[in-house]
Amino acid sequence: MIQDNTKEKWTREGRILITGAGQRVGLHCLRRLLEQGEQVAMTYHTERPVINELREQGVICLQADLSSPDSVEQLATRIRDEVGPLRALIHNASAWLPDREENTDYASVMQDMMQIHMMAPYLLNMRCRELLLQGRLPWSDIIHITDYVVEKGSDNHIAYAASKAGMANMSRSFAKRFSPEIKVNTIAPSLLMFNEGDSEEYRQKTLKKSVMGVEPGPDVVYQALCFLMDNAYMTGREINLDGGRHIR
Repeated sequence: MIQDNTKEKWTREGRILITGAGQRVGLHCLRRLLEQGEQVAMTYHTERPVINELREQGVICLQADLSSPDSVEQLATRIRDEVGPLRALIHNASAWLPDREENTDYASVMQDMMQIHMMAPYLLNMRCRELLLQGRLPWSDIIHITDYVVEKGSDNHIAYAASKAGMANMSRSFAKRFSPEIKVNTIAPSLLMFNEGDSEEYRQKTLKKSVMGVEPGPDVVYQALCFLMDNAYMTGREINLDGGRHIR
């Protein structure tokens, strides 16, 4: 958890920005940071009632379509002008497009996956470097949230898995370029929380894929974020939140 003696400094010096924080895991982590008194900002794709609620709580909310290179460049400018110095940049935004069906527009799927999971984080990291240097205490953080699927691959989501693997590799490259002032790490989760419409059969089948056999919920990601931001000696590494799938 975030230590009390660092919390005051985080609030004074820079904001924590989470991309794709309008729902599910990103929203949970944003709210937990708010509970700790942190200054936070977020990006979102689709307007929802919760966005106005967050604005009323002091969250800087920036709408962006990360599948569009022009939108990403515009977002980088808005981050500079409206958010300012950054304590951390957390790349949570994601899309999960399948490519198994024969009538799939494969080129479009791959392009979207690479744009959202690689190009957007790449551009934002480059454009936000100075903001991260301004907000460091004495370091700042970039955290890429990838996926357990990188380890195994997926015959149903080949483009998705490949783009997340590219994101994981970027963490190591950015860790080299931005050290020692900016630490860059990865969190790779598997199942965290089911969707409301998931069948009981699907739930049971999925739970059996890990030795832990539980639906852990989004707080495990928040705990990992806090560990990485508090730790002074970890960069270019990955935290795997998979319940022991690799030993199943």
